[in-house]
Amino acid sequence: MHKFWFTILFLFSVMLCNAQIIVTEIEKAEDSIKTKSKEDKKTDLLKHIGNGYLPIKYFNLDLRYLFKFNQFEGIRTGLGGSTSNLFSKKFKLNAYTVYGFKDGQYKYSFGGGLRLNAKHQTWVNATYTDDLQETASTHFLTDKRIFQFFEPRLLNISLFYRHITKSVTLEHDFIPQLTSAFSFSVSNIDPKFNYIFLANDTAYNYYELTTAQIALLWNPFDVYKPQDNGFKKTKNGYPKFTLQYTQSIADAFQGDFNFYKLDFKGTYHWIHNKESHSEIDFASGIAIGDAPLTHLFHAYPNNINKATIMQRFSVAGLNSFETMYFNEFFSDVFTALQFKHYFKPFYHSTYSKPQLVLISRFALGDMQNPSRHQGITFKTLDKGYLESGFELNQLVFGFGLSLTYRYGAYHLQDIEDNIALKFTFNVTL
Repeated sequence: MHKFWFTILFLFSVMLCNAQIIVTEIEKAEDSIKTKSKEDKKTDLLKHIGNGYLPIKYFNLDLRYLFKFNQFEGIRTGLGGSTSNLFSKKFKLNAYTVYGFKDGQYKYSFGGGLRLNAKHQTWVNATYTDDLQETASTHFLTDKRIFQFFEPRLLNISLFYRHITKSVTLEHDFIPQLTSAFSFSVSNIDPKFNYIFLANDTAYNYYELTTAQIALLWNPFDVYKPQDNGFKKTKNGYPKFTLQYTQSIADAFQGDFNFYKLDFKGTYHWIHNKESHSEIDFASGIAIGDAPLTHLFHAYPNNINKATIMQRFSVAGLNSFETMYFNEFFSDVFTALQFKHYFKPFYHSTYSKPQLVLISRFALGDMQNPSRHQGITFKTLDKGYLESGFELNQLVFGFGLSLTYRYGAYHLQDIEDNIALKFTFNVTL
């Protein structure tokens, strides 16, 4: 334990020293090109923070690794980051290390990338990772550019698997509106819960996967302006689409299973005016072949399995099913649809901007051979899952309330078991 805190203190001290270095190369330039205005600097800083980084000259501190919490690791804290463009525009290094106080384990990752083409942002990256991943979750290769300050679902996730993954990834922008990524990886998978997968006349509680993935992110109505170092987005358009294909290959680099997955998600926003809009989010996936539970699908549940409404009081997610209990449903084919309408805020003040949001969600799924997944009890979504409710956001200091009700085929016998009361947290930079 002393080693861990010594490492954290040392790394923090190094970065703090770097943060105090002042760049003076252009102090005597003409006023028009001398330095950025305070407003420009503030805008650039907020942009970096919005992307999940705190810039410290040659190094960008990655804010994702400072502090998190989940049911398996408890408090998870550490440091991580990557080299900045001041270090080099042609290659980059990245790494992180974190420690879970409940499981008492270090996790880490390190890697690097080489830029092959500046105009199309073509990069080849190699990474080694020893960390945890939520069971039945989907990570899109093109999602790494997305950062959330607060991820409410993480607080109550309990089913994880450990993976030791060696991967090589190629990134390429065909045009600014069309981003692609291709990855080849070899992973050792160790579920951290009571689970046995029956395949090939064998019972697996530990297995190896060799996978190839390709992902496409298409934002057809985004508008970009050419710049010397690439393109700058000037308009954020809708709809947006992401498609990802995964192929697991048996017998290649000791891979145990053959299966393939297809994942898709899309979002569309209707902007009614500056303060009111509607949005629809769609997600779907299918897995065919010998796919273990760790690599199947859930429907983004976010409800704790406790007796009363107040015992289940927690934080509402952004696109999660608030009345669906964790580990209640798993599927090898699923579809989820969510609709939200944001009304104009009731009023504006320094600390409050109350806004009513109406919400409705639907999920449908199934599983071909649930008996292959031993040691865990779950249901499928073949009858269709429904919930609706509302949020009253930003009542004070970004905090609000959410109330959601579960109905339809999966309505529970006790009325209060169908109700989810939670608080929300929304901050806009």
